[in-house]
Amino acid sequence: MGSLHCACFAIHADLSSDMETQYHELTDALIQDGYLKTGEIIEAFEQIDRADFVPEDQREYAYANTPLSIGFNQTISQPLSVAFMLELLEVKPGERVLDIGSGTGWQAAILAQIVGKKTSEGDDGEASRGSVVAVERIPELKTASEASLDRYGFIGQGVVTVVLGDGTKGYKKSAPYDKIIAAASSEGDVPVAWKRQLKIGGRIVAPVGSSIVVIDKISKTKYTKKEHFGFSFSPLTVS
Repeated sequence: MGSLHCACFAIHADLSSDMETQYHELTDALIQDGYLKTGEIIEAFEQIDRADFVPEDQREYAYANTPLSIGFNQTISQPLSVAFMLELLEVKPGERVLDIGSGTGWQAAILAQIVGKKTSEGDDGEASRGSVVAVERIPELKTASEASLDRYGFIGQGVVTVVLGDGTKGYKKSAPYDKIIAAASSEGDVPVAWKRQLKIGGRIVAPVGSSIVVIDKISKTKYTKKEHFGFSFSPLTVS
């Protein structure tokens, strides 16, 4: 596969030759298996190094297609699951995204690489860029994620804001959102707060039980829902 480039943010990666090979093999496998399809998402996957978002003792496993421990009884999601959910989310440059259960910030960084590209769709014709609000309930993970995200310039440039809080409540202050994505599983349905904080025409992609659901907001009170079975996620915890 040819090399993909993005001029949006500086890349932070100091990979050995072997690790770089594993990094590209992981992305190539996700493409070949049909989990990564969209050019902007593939580009973001290649630009954002998962090894930057795992603890040092897990770094050698960063390119394995498996969840990894990040401490505090939490994991960084399996690359396959992240790819699958991002494709379902259909995120676009310039959008505002809420990332629930952001952990060490890997998914938030991928989202930021996409939405943070400058667009010229504002009413005044001025170039603008989207943003990501990442909600994490564990203070130590919030701090770690901010440090990793800032290596890519996302914090300093205001593309990502990491908030310490209860993800079940969303983050009303920056609502409404074009897209909402979660990394932990709800029971029965997604929280009502997420639906309220979603724009009309927006989309939620989130685990519910052992499924991933796609919820589209058609009007203030109407939604459509599609379900994809056969996944396993940590439960969404109420603070």
